[in-house]
This record gives sequence, structure tokens and C-alpha cells, in this order.
Amino acid sequence: MKIKVLFRDDQHSFKTGFRLKRAISKAVRAALEEEKFDRDSEISVTFTDNEGIRALNREYRQKDAPTDVLSFPMYDFGAEDLPEEGETVILGDVVLSLEKVSDQAKELHHSFLREASFLTVHSVLHLLGYDHETSPEDEEKMIARQKEIMKRIRCK
Repeated sequence: MKIKVLFRDDQHSFKTGFRLKRAISKAVRAALEEEKFDRDSEISVTFTDNEGIRALNREYRQKDAPTDVLSFPMYDFGAEDLPEEGETVILGDVVLSLEKVSDQAKELHHSFLREASFLTVHSVLHLLGYDHETSPEDEEKMIARQKEIMKRIRCK
């Protein structure tokens, strides 16, 4: 399985060097492997700030506030609308507010990389069809999957 993670940096407050990109790529791979998604795939990850993610949240979710991560899936997994076998599956886009990552890491006493990894796992699960907002049962299922995947990553 080949996994391609494309990065874009739309902010200027945080360094987005090798360590961050490696942590994000590791989180993407762990989530896909734990979910037994064995197709060649591609995910776009955009780093932004609170203003950037607020604008996207307002436009796409009608919520005029910054959030930590947004997910934009390309497929409806319930409808089985994936490309033919052998084709790369472009799963969608992940947008991370590095300001929120930093604030939440401090608040939760996690490292910046651990928080970025967790939010990436959360977002990849959304790209794969998970939705914690549909029911308490779906939320419990997603939380359990996140915990399992994060154990595998072992970020500090």
C-alpha cells in the first residue's frame, strides 16, 4: 500500500518542518492500517491558523469560530463509491489550525506533535466515514478507534 501525503502551509506562526510532517504522515499511515484500508491512497494536509480555519468553518459548516481540524472527505463510504481497484484513492483533505494544536497541547499537557497526530487520526477517521456527531454510539465507536490508533503511534 502506497500512501501519499501532500502538505500545504498557509500560516506563518509555526515551523512545519520534517518532524511535524513525519508525525502527520505516521498518524495517517497508522489510521489507515488500523482501519485495514489497504488501497493506494492520497491525503492532502493543509496547515493554517485560527483565522484561516475559522473562514473555512464558517463557509462549510456555518460555524463562525475557529476549530482545531476540519475534514473534507472525497467519498461516501456508505455508498461504496470508491474508484476501481488498482486506482489511487484520493481520500480527501485535512486542515489543521496549528494555533489550536499548540493551545490544546498546552491545555492537555501533551506535546505539540502528539496533539497534531491525534487530530490527524481524528480527521482521517472522518475521511473514512466515521462521524461522531450522528449519535452517541457513533461517538463512542470513533473515540475507541482513536484510542487504539494512538496506542500504536505512541506519541508523547
